[in-house]
Order: sequence, then structure tokens, then C-alpha cells
Amino acid sequence: MSQTDIVLSPEMTDAERRQAVREAYNKDRSQMTLMLAHQLQIPEAEILRALEGGTARELDFARWEELLRAFEALGSLHVIVSNGAATIEAFGQFGNFTNTDGFLNVRTKSLDMHIRSWELASVFAFRKPSHLDGHEALSFQFFDRRGNAAFKVFLNFGGKDPAPELAGKYNELIERFAK
Repeated sequence: MSQTDIVLSPEMTDAERRQAVREAYNKDRSQMTLMLAHQLQIPEAEILRALEGGTARELDFARWEELLRAFEALGSLHVIVSNGAATIEAFGQFGNFTNTDGFLNVRTKSLDMHIRSWELASVFAFRKPSHLDGHEALSFQFFDRRGNAAFKVFLNFGGKDPAPELAGKYNELIERFAK
């Protein structure tokens, strides 16, 4: 795990803070943003906002459910869910959606998710070198109201760079759900 020597101070302007976060990220672009957020003691969503325009793009949050439903057409995807104590990774197909009492449910043979819609607050498209092997990873990352990752959906996850067709579908989704 890489360490950062960057310290964020309350005296920094917003622009200085974003620049410091970008510098910390650029020291090792394959590092996990979860770990960088922990080191900088900031919400992970703040890192992606600082990277806006290059590797990250904030999407229209009002359409988060529509985006999630669009994943069904992409086949099996890598889903990562973390909380303060554990991380779980699953590989599966989105689909069989229901919306009950504010929960968006995904119930397929390979994925069983119950998403608390009232906790979600932002969504980003994010591309970066994988921390596993350096190959480019394409993801959509959903964050809660505190700026912590709720779940992340990876179109590819290590092993090789994304095929041009997959990268095209990723870019189409970004344009479709842009702010």
C-alpha cells in the first residue's frame, strides 16, 4: 500500500484542496481510492470530485436507478461493496429489478442486492489503472450521503485492458447519464 505525504489543512482553498488530492492520487494512479481517502481522512467521493474531467466524471444522480438498470444489458459485471469493516466482491448479472419501500432490489441467480435509495447521493464514472495489475479498469461508483462508497460496478476488473467494444459501451453510458 502506498502512503501519501500530502496533508490537507483547513486553511486550504477549495482549489488548493482539489490540487492536493490530485497530487496524492497521481503519485500512484493504481492505488485504491478507498485507501487514499483513509490516508487523507476525507470521504472517497471528494477524491473523485477532485479528479473530475480526466479520470472521473460525475453523472446525473437523479438518474441513478436508470443507470443501474442499464447494466443489465452489459452481462456479468464485478460488483464491490464496502463498509467500515469489510469488503465483499461479487461477479454477476444485473436484472429482475423491483422497487419496494425505497429499496431497489436486484435479484438474479448471481446478484442479490437491496439498495437503500435514500442513502445514495452521487454517482461517478471512473477509469484508472487496476491496483491488481495496472490494466485500465472502467467503473461506475455510487456514493452515500457521507461521501463513502456504497457500491462500485466494474465493467472489467484486471487481467487485460477493456476491449474497444466495452470501452465504447462505457463511454455511451457516460454520455447518456452526464450531468
